[in-house]
Amino acid sequence: MNVNRTIPACGPNYLAVVLLAFSSVSCSQTEPPAVSKPVARKDVENPRSQQNVVIVGAGISGLCAALELGQSGVEVTVIDMSSVFGGHAVMSQGGISIVATPAQKLAGFEDSPNLAYNDFVTWGEDADPEWVRYYVDNSRKEIYDWLLELGVRFSGVLPAPGNSVDRFHQPEGRGIGLVTPIYQKCLELENVKFVWNRKAEQLIVEDGRVAGIKTRNMRDDTAETYRAGATILATGGFQSNLEMVREYWPAEFKFPDRILAGSGVNSMGSGHKLAEAAGAELVKMDHQWNYFTGIPDPRQPNSNRGLSAANMYGIIVNSEGQRFANLHTWAKGVMPALLKQEQATLWFVFDESSKPKFVVSGTDWADFKVVEKLILKNEALVKSADTIEELAQKWGLPPENLANTIQRYNEMVDAGEDKDFGRFGPNATIYIEQASQKIETPPYYAMQAFPLTRKSMGGVAIDLDCKVLDKKKQPIPGLYAVGELTGLAGINGKAALEGTFLGPCVLTARVAAWDILKEINGPVTKSVSAETRCADCHDVESLVAKSRPGYLHFENVHRAVLKRRIDCLRCHAELAPHDEEQHQINQRALATTCVICHVASE
Repeated sequence: MNVNRTIPACGPNYLAVVLLAFSSVSCSQTEPPAVSKPVARKDVENPRSQQNVVIVGAGISGLCAALELGQSGVEVTVIDMSSVFGGHAVMSQGGISIVATPAQKLAGFEDSPNLAYNDFVTWGEDADPEWVRYYVDNSRKEIYDWLLELGVRFSGVLPAPGNSVDRFHQPEGRGIGLVTPIYQKCLELENVKFVWNRKAEQLIVEDGRVAGIKTRNMRDDTAETYRAGATILATGGFQSNLEMVREYWPAEFKFPDRILAGSGVNSMGSGHKLAEAAGAELVKMDHQWNYFTGIPDPRQPNSNRGLSAANMYGIIVNSEGQRFANLHTWAKGVMPALLKQEQATLWFVFDESSKPKFVVSGTDWADFKVVEKLILKNEALVKSADTIEELAQKWGLPPENLANTIQRYNEMVDAGEDKDFGRFGPNATIYIEQASQKIETPPYYAMQAFPLTRKSMGGVAIDLDCKVLDKKKQPIPGLYAVGELTGLAGINGKAALEGTFLGPCVLTARVAAWDILKEINGPVTKSVSAETRCADCHDVESLVAKSRPGYLHFENVHRAVLKRRIDCLRCHAELAPHDEEQHQINQRALATTCVICHVASE
């Protein structure tokens, strides 16, 4: 590994601050009207058929499954509690761990599925070997290539703890830049419908098979039933439900006196309860991935909502003003040490020279001016002083201890070896030179942080086709689960390599869709799909069967389209819905699709 790279200013991604800080204030909803009397149940009777699928959840997993099914002509209804798409992922840092990509080669990294497999199972400790094998073997094709075709663009490949080479692919626009292209493709399909502000209340089970979902309209309190040949639960995790977090807290650790909720606002375990009521088994629920970087969200001062904030160029100290861990070992190394402290809280200490390296994870926090205004200049969150002793006094830390800690740390930086915690030096396993600098430029800063809930890495049991399993390890007919609801298919085990949250969400969603398509009896009817409308008028196979003068590029492109089974609207989205008077190719839009075939790689 090249240890002389500078950590990108957009976030300490290698250091795993790939954190998904969700802001509920940015997606406000209209208040539901008061209901003075019981409202009669209203059934939406879409007849159950194998070509009709209901997806509960419009986060990244739900959207990927909807797109995969919709492009094959299946009638899809996506139900979500919110009034906007994207769930937890749209507000996230957006990074994805992907193996052996052209972007890695371009950056000078040689990766391989076998190397990645070893990293995953070693770091994760209790990872599912079959799912890990599938992920590392297929993430390039089924995640990276697919997302590029949809219009997602990656700005770089960054490091993350536990990886032998850099694999963290950062999308442009963070989480919203990752999720929006998927959602936009869904909107192009008339057979994919979104139903907002609906809370899923109960799975319909008939003759041992799940046949749909009963919901409640959160705005007018009416009840609705959606029937389907297959139902996919894509409801996310449970890390914002602090009662569930406590219930399934790892037995070896004391539950902290203060813990902040840092997952999506709807990550309340609703899908776990739905599946369990239908007979599903929950597995490895104590595999929780929580951070030590939680600060109260200044936009929601009267809540327990938290943000993930950090300066990985500083140090962390305990309530005695002493170092107790190497923060570069991230949550896997720091959280156990933090939870053993008398008080499960810590302080980031840094100076003026490294202040620009301070980051807050998530789509909302890409602008450093916003970070500085709302956090760094917020004295309730970050305090500053011209001396270390004064800084300690402001936080109630022992001044002499903190001064001695900083002095010793600076002396070890000069000597080139961290003899206390191995952060840098000849025996360091996780080290980037530029992130280990002296703390000597006033003013000095300190920020108190608390444990922050983040990801569920246990959940609803599934098989390798994402079918939900009951307590006898048998599939529940008609029921699938994807994404964080499944504990990310066990790909992470007990610890995450970072970027291995959104990646499994994409992959499991597509796997579930493929299995549903495989089980559909007979050919899929595509009467409502835009792809069929194109094929009705344009026989592409005949057009490229024989070369014609002047058609070289047309023929090469469309042969590739046929071979890769690319939907027509991935290049010609402006032609849907069909309008005879406006049915003309937009060359400006078409120019943006060149990257589908040309990805700047050898």
